[in-house]
Amino acid sequence: HYRVEKWPMMSSPAPTLAISCLYLLFLWAGPKYMQNREPFQLRKTLIVYNFSMVILNFYIAKELLLGARAAGYSYLCQPVSYSNDVNEVRIASALWWYYISKGVEYLDTVFFILRKKINQVSFLHVYHHCTMFILWWIGIKWVPGGQSFFGAGINSSIHVLMYGYYGLAAFGPKIQKFLWWKKYLTIIQMIQFHVTIGHAGHSLYTGCPFPAWMQWALIGYAVTFIILFGNFYYQTYRRTPRLAHKAAKPVTNGVSMETNGYNKLQEVEENGQKQQKKGRAKRE
Repeated sequence: HYRVEKWPMMSSPAPTLAISCLYLLFLWAGPKYMQNREPFQLRKTLIVYNFSMVILNFYIAKELLLGARAAGYSYLCQPVSYSNDVNEVRIASALWWYYISKGVEYLDTVFFILRKKINQVSFLHVYHHCTMFILWWIGIKWVPGGQSFFGAGINSSIHVLMYGYYGLAAFGPKIQKFLWWKKYLTIIQMIQFHVTIGHAGHSLYTGCPFPAWMQWALIGYAVTFIILFGNFYYQTYRRTPRLAHKAAKPVTNGVSMETNGYNKLQEVEENGQKQQKKGRAKRE
């Protein structure tokens, strides 16, 4: 891991942990700050942010795929090489950008809170964001290459679809009717976790010379996501009544029924509340 020692954020876990602590602090303080304030719309900000994340994730996926092909990587078992070979450094660099993207993704939550969509900040949402950034620091420090490319490549490809989806959803109701494929994003994410378990299990079974602690950690981590995403999928698409399901707008980070855009059901409820208030005021 001496190769990455001098790279930004890599010499010590302190910056990663400090950013994560600030994130958790904002989770507590943000809703309090916004309590008596009007929600921010942030429409243009969200469009720019989401499409920037599409470009970043596409770059990461492309670099990992091309680097792995040039280095002659095996998709089933690939030990880590700590050499300064140009392809190895290219893969390590793409993985570093992947780790950085997990820090940038903290903004997903920040935007939710500023827009007063506090109900979207579920346990799954926070757990996913907080653990990914910290765990990938460990990944870049000790296994910046080899089989690490596999999970990161799949995940960044899925994030291209996901952020493309949120970017389109941020345009509002005109575009949202074309976003019928929200459910399939969650399904693809579920498949990803099963593939991760199969891939790591295969490596352990065949005795692949890739750190076993990393494989076991990956399996345990993927199981937690299968449970949490499975619960989310059930609550959103199986248990929810048909009317609410139709009114609900697309998935955000595989974690919510709402998007960066507009929720019709919410608007109806808000209008109803306003009318009730007006009625009360007149009676008084």
